[in-house]
Amino acid sequence: MAGARAAIRYAKAVLSLASDKNTTEIVNNDMKLIAKTIAESTDLNNMLQSPVVSSSIKKSVLLDVFKDSNELTSDLIDTLIINKRLPLLQEVALKYNLLFDELTGTQIAQVTTAVPLTDELRTKVLAKVKELTGKDVEIKSMVDESILGGFILRVGDTQYNASIANKLNKLKREFTLN
Repeated sequence: MAGARAAIRYAKAVLSLASDKNTTEIVNNDMKLIAKTIAESTDLNNMLQSPVVSSSIKKSVLLDVFKDSNELTSDLIDTLIINKRLPLLQEVALKYNLLFDELTGTQIAQVTTAVPLTDELRTKVLAKVKELTGKDVEIKSMVDESILGGFILRVGDTQYNASIANKLNKLKREFTLN
């Protein structure tokens, strides 16, 4: 819990600095890249979490991996190293993304389908969600074959389940009640 609170504080501080320098979007792209890279690379994640690997090695690896990053992003890495909070880097990046989305009024729509979304369907979902919420929306797509077909759409606290698995479960409940 303390790590989550610290991550929010770091993210707010970076967002504030980025706002002052008009680089919020550039830093947001850096943070998306950092969060995605750490999530996809177990070696990188293990290195960040390891107390055995020295801070200087961690810093050189991170600056090499994220060499095209904004100055504020590099400064964040330095600050996290100095404060011995580098294991929080991925969480700070994720919190920054959430704060940036709040700042810009963008909502995240989580769409779960049985097969990957086509570009045409993605465009239709974007238009429908924007119509419903009145806000800009970013779609995060997930594939879950267990829903069999249809989709599950989650925007904020609202979920719309139009999956085949859900419909079959409803039918099953109806038959067992009668």
